[in-house]
Amino acid sequence: MHTTRSGRPALTRPDGTPLRVLVVDDDPDLAEVLTGALRYEGWEVRAAGDGAGAVTAARELLPDAVVLDVMLPDTDGFAVLRSLHEVKPDVCVLFLTARDAVEDRIAGITAGGDDYVTKPFSLEEVVARLRGLLRRAGMARQQEEGPRLAVGDLVMDEEAREVTRAGELIELSPTEFELLRFLMRNPRRVLSKAQILDRVWSYDFGGRAHVVELYISYLRKKVDAGREPMIHTVRGAGYVLKPVGR
Repeated sequence: MHTTRSGRPALTRPDGTPLRVLVVDDDPDLAEVLTGALRYEGWEVRAAGDGAGAVTAARELLPDAVVLDVMLPDTDGFAVLRSLHEVKPDVCVLFLTARDAVEDRIAGITAGGDDYVTKPFSLEEVVARLRGLLRRAGMARQQEEGPRLAVGDLVMDEEAREVTRAGELIELSPTEFELLRFLMRNPRRVLSKAQILDRVWSYDFGGRAHVVELYISYLRKKVDAGREPMIHTVRGAGYVLKPVGR
């Protein structure tokens, strides 16, 4: 089973393409955080800061779901929702609001919203609510993949979290495992230190790229020790995992 970087089973559109989500909030910091969290799920995400921008973005993106703030500078979220339904009648809508009044919840659902989250909220809750909405609406499917990755004689069982090379078991720490998994999912592709930091550690280490060098050296001692090397340094560019002799 293919998982997201957060460890959850990956969701895609029924045709296998990334889910499309529109985030509408006039707080640019909050919009950026929400957008980042949803992209972390592997989804295609756009953001808008007001109602007019939301409708324009929706016409271009044709989103499967919208995270919609009730209070916007040029209108309210309920009016925006009516316009969104004209663009895409089956779009799923998760309302965000700083207000916790029962009448606001009723208004949101009556207007055609599918769910409601009150600020402050956790990103985990927003993602979980969206995943549930999309699956219930039949707009998403769970991506199924074999649990094994193989590059040459290097094999990883993702479910059992076991790695072997030429049949010999290799013991890895959790971070070493995630680093090797990223390399094995991108064989023959040069990966920069920045890409590795973003994917394996999930945030910027403040330029401390030496952590990547350190863990690459750990992996080499375990994967390549006494064998022809598979992990190569591309000077000035990054690292690449290649089958021996190819």
